[in-house]
Amino acid sequence: MKGSIIEEHVSIPLGPIILEGDRNIPDGAAGIVVFAHGSGSSRHSPRNRFVARHLQERGLATLLFDLLTPEEEEIDAVTAHLRFDIEMLATRLVAATVWLLQQPATKNLRIGYFGASTGAAAALIAAARKPEAVMSVVSRGGRPDLAKESLANVKAPTLLIVGGRDTPVIEMNRWALDRLNVQKEMKIVPGATHLFEEPGKLEEVAAIAGEWFTESLK
Repeated sequence: MKGSIIEEHVSIPLGPIILEGDRNIPDGAAGIVVFAHGSGSSRHSPRNRFVARHLQERGLATLLFDLLTPEEEEIDAVTAHLRFDIEMLATRLVAATVWLLQQPATKNLRIGYFGASTGAAAALIAAARKPEAVMSVVSRGGRPDLAKESLANVKAPTLLIVGGRDTPVIEMNRWALDRLNVQKEMKIVPGATHLFEEPGKLEEVAAIAGEWFTESLK
């Protein structure tokens, strides 16, 4: 580990609502990775927090934040429609990015996105809208295909990580990969299913993502 890490709970204003988050900044961090969680999840996602700790150990700052407010989560638990509102999720990710660029502790850090499931689509749309700010994107078991026409406008190098046993999602990622006009790569983790729950598979994801971000955010 590179020195100490400043751990903070943060509140990100977005019009009339507040999005809660956790920001960790290691000494000497050159970049920060913003996590966009998947459907039905939150900033407390154990898989995303595992990857975040790995990135912090590599000297990268991280921001995990809730894409929905507690009230919206209650509504979504019944209707399940907000989690698939990719446009809204992307707008909130852009807002969090603007907020980071206004904060003294992070305004000079290079920004990357780590998206899972529907969060990957939101990350790619947000990256297309903030090309001057977003330097890298990684998708874990994501639905980049849901970014649709925004894929052609992404300027940030993009890595798609998919489980080798997640057959339907592999095809969705291949479809999206073909439509990205930027440095891109797809990594298939052998033996992994959609959530990478098999022993050692999430560690592989963290290592692959860590190498990608370390190179693209340096």
